[in-house]
Amino acid sequence: MSALSDPIPLVRARGVGKSFHGSIALDDVGIDVSRGEVVCIIGPSGSGKTTFLRCINQLETYDKGAIWLDGELLGYREMGDTLRPLSERDIARQRSKTGMVFQRFNLFPHLTALQNITEGPVRVLRQDRARAESSAMELLKRVGLSGKASAYPSELSGGQQQRIAIARALAMQPQLMLFDEPTSALDPELVGEVLSVMRDLAGIGMTMLVVTHEMAFAREVGDRVVFMDRGRVVESGPAGQVMTSPKEERTRNFLRLVSRA
Repeated sequence: MSALSDPIPLVRARGVGKSFHGSIALDDVGIDVSRGEVVCIIGPSGSGKTTFLRCINQLETYDKGAIWLDGELLGYREMGDTLRPLSERDIARQRSKTGMVFQRFNLFPHLTALQNITEGPVRVLRQDRARAESSAMELLKRVGLSGKASAYPSELSGGQQQRIAIARALAMQPQLMLFDEPTSALDPELVGEVLSVMRDLAGIGMTMLVVTHEMAFAREVGDRVVFMDRGRVVESGPAGQVMTSPKEERTRNFLRLVSRA
């Protein structure tokens, strides 16, 4: 399981398996994500979508297969024919290449919006605070919240908190952005403001892997759509093809059901 030769996708997963207490969460998952590509993962609850993202970000360890990010094997080092787990320090280094936005915003409640965004760059990247704050203000402008730098999370709407969470992830200058159902905890009227920021990121070429129930977003913004069910990739292809003319009956049934919801 050596790094693959160029040209390679930014993310490459092959044969990824993961079980929890004997229950299979991921079963032989293989997905590629090219640089600058937006890949949307759809599927019913419990299909393994979130677990796969957590394996990429190394919040979970995978049991089988391999995941490479920018040609580097994630979580393990090859020692001859044996794979040895990486140290926490090496895992943190690899994790810094990704930014993850969760269903819940996970902001520090005792820090302002500006402080939430600068915390990582100052403490992890060792940036000068003045530089980190200048960059954070630019990110606040990008997500449409220039006037909320001094606001605490409790003073912000759910949509605003999620936009701060996106800015916080971007502040770490990631190669890859992972979104785990970023609008699922929002009131319906707030969903659009978060999706708008994500559309803007796609427009500037940010590589994104998005787990979502927003079918319109997947169809309009996704370059490719991956449908998962019971821990497996059932279908993968161009967004327009999968969303309008899926090849697999299981995909068709799922899309038919969600269109009625």
